[in-house]
Amino acid sequence: MMWLLFAYFSTVSIVAGVMTVAFRNPVHCGLALLTLLLHVAGLFVLLNSEFLFAVQIIVYAGAILVLYLFVLMLLNLKTEEQHLHRKYALVLFASVGIFCELLFLLLQSPYGGIKGTASPEVLLATGPSQAIGITMFSDYLLLFEIVGVFLLGAIIGAIVLAKTPSTIEPKPE
Repeated sequence: MMWLLFAYFSTVSIVAGVMTVAFRNPVHCGLALLTLLLHVAGLFVLLNSEFLFAVQIIVYAGAILVLYLFVLMLLNLKTEEQHLHRKYALVLFASVGIFCELLFLLLQSPYGGIKGTASPEVLLATGPSQAIGITMFSDYLLLFEIVGVFLLGAIIGAIVLAKTPSTIEPKPE
C-alpha cells in the first residue's frame, strides 16, 4: 500500500510541477503549484514526518501561495491564451523520454531500499517535532527572524512595483 501511495504522490507532484512551469495563465500556474505543494505534504506523511507535513501545508500551501496570488492580483497581468501549440507533440515526446530515462536511473540506483540508522523506538522517544521546534527557536532564532524581515520586504516591494503612478493634471485657471 505504501508503494501505491508513494507512486501516486510522486507522479502527481511531478506532473503538477511540470504544469506549474508550462501553463501560460498565472492563476492556473498557482493552482498547479497548490496541487504540487499538497502532494509533497502527502510524501512527508509517508515519511512519518508530521512536523514537515504541517509546515508544508501552513507555510507553503497557505501563506506563500496566498502571497503569490496577492502579488498576481496587484500586478494585474493580462495574458493571451493560446490553446493549441505546434510544439506540444515534440515537448510531449521529449518529456516521456526524459521521464523514462529518470525512471531507469532510479531503478538502477544503488541507494534504493537503504534504511536509516535510527530505530522507530529512538524516534518515538526523542519526539522529532519537539526537537525541531526547540532547535529552530533557540539555535536558529536570528535566522528565523531574518527570513520574516525578507518576506516583509518582498511584500512592500510588490506593493511599490504594483502601484501605478498617477498622472499630474494641471489645475484649470
